[in-house]
Amino acid sequence: MPGDRTTDVLVIGAGPAGSMTAKWAAKHGAEVLMIEKRQEIGSPVRCGEGMSKEWLRDVGITPGRWVNVEVEGARIFSPNETVFEINEKHAGNEVGYVVERDGFDKQLAIDAANAGAEIELKTAATGILKENGRVVGARVKQFGETFDIRAKVTVGADGFESQVGRWAGLPTNLQLRDMDTCLQYRMTNVDSDVRYCDFYLGQVAPGGYVWVFPKGDRLANVGIGVQVSQIRTMAEAKNYLDRWIDKHPAYAKGKKIDMVGGGVSISKPLARTVMDGLMLVGDAARMIDPLTGGGIANGCIAGKICGEVAAHAVEIGDASESVLSAYEKGWRAKLEEKLYRNWLAKEKLVTLSDATFDKIIDALSGLKLEKLSVHNILKAVHAKYPEVTKEFEAFL
Repeated sequence: MPGDRTTDVLVIGAGPAGSMTAKWAAKHGAEVLMIEKRQEIGSPVRCGEGMSKEWLRDVGITPGRWVNVEVEGARIFSPNETVFEINEKHAGNEVGYVVERDGFDKQLAIDAANAGAEIELKTAATGILKENGRVVGARVKQFGETFDIRAKVTVGADGFESQVGRWAGLPTNLQLRDMDTCLQYRMTNVDSDVRYCDFYLGQVAPGGYVWVFPKGDRLANVGIGVQVSQIRTMAEAKNYLDRWIDKHPAYAKGKKIDMVGGGVSISKPLARTVMDGLMLVGDAARMIDPLTGGGIANGCIAGKICGEVAAHAVEIGDASESVLSAYEKGWRAKLEEKLYRNWLAKEKLVTLSDATFDKIIDALSGLKLEKLSVHNILKAVHAKYPEVTKEFEAFL
C-alpha cells in the first residue's frame, strides 16, 4: 500500500509541457516527482503530429527517431481549392516536422528521468491540497489506493481538460466558441505530397480546417477541427471529414488504420497561471495557438521557464505567488503577444464566407512574401480585392 510522500516539485501530467517542466526543475537541483494518470506516456495520441522545429534547440530537444517527415512548408487551400504556398519558416507552429507523437512524448519523459525526475504512472490527481490558501500538493489515486503527495511547488500540466487549476480556484472555464472538436484518421494508400502539410479552409470545416500531414510513403494523418459552437456532436465533425475525403480521390481510395479524437482550446491564454504554491503550464494554461490549434512548441517553451522558476523557488525556500510570478512574466514575454494576436485573427476568420476566403487565397496565390505578416497579407489582398480588406478594419 503506498504511503504519503513529499517532494520539492510535483508535476501533474507527463505530456510535453509536464516533462519539460520536470526536466528543467531537476536539472536545476530540485527533487521532482511527475505523475501521469495513464499507464503509458504519449498514448493514446490526440494530435495532428505536426510541429515547427526552430524552437527545439532552445529548450534542449534533439530530433530523433520520432521524426517521420521533414516538410518544406505548408499549402493553404481556399474553398475552391486555389493554393497559397508558405515556406516552413513562416508556416506556423504545425509545420516543419511530422512526428510520431507517442515517441516524442516518451523521449521527453526519458530526458526528464535522465535529469533526475521520478515518474509514477497510473497515478491520477483527485484533488489539490491547500493550507492557508496555499497549494501544498495533491491527493492522488494509484491502483485503487489514495494517498497525499506534499510538495513545495505543484505544477498543473494536466492538459486541455485540466482540473488542477479549477480545484485550486483559478478561473479556467472556456466558451464554446473557444473550443474545437477534432477528429483524425491515419490513412494508408493515399497520394499526399510529403513536401507539404496541407490545410483546407472554409465551410468544409466550420470555424476550423481540414488538415493533411504526410507521415511517409502513401501514409498521412487526415483530420478536421470544427468550432464546438457550430456543431452539436462529434458525429457531425466526423461527417464533415468523411464528406471531404469522399470528394478527394487521392484520399477516398485510402484505408483508415486508426482514429483519434478530442477537444482543443482556441482561446486566449489564461489571465492568471500562478498562485501561492502552484503554476499551470501548457494546454492547462490555454497556451494552444488559437489559430492553428498547435500547442507542443508553446508548452515546451513555457515548461522550461516553469521548471527553472520552480527550482529557484525551492532553492530559496519561497514558493509564494510573488516568486512564482517570474514564470508568469517569462512565458508571457515569449508567447502572449502572438497568442492574443492569433486569437483576434481567429475571431475574425470564423466569420468569413467561402467567397471571401477564395478571394484572399487567390490574391496570395503565386506571391513570394519575404515576411509573412498581417500587414503584408492585407496589402497583397488589397491590391487585388480592396473590398475584402474592409472586413478587417476592426481587426487592424
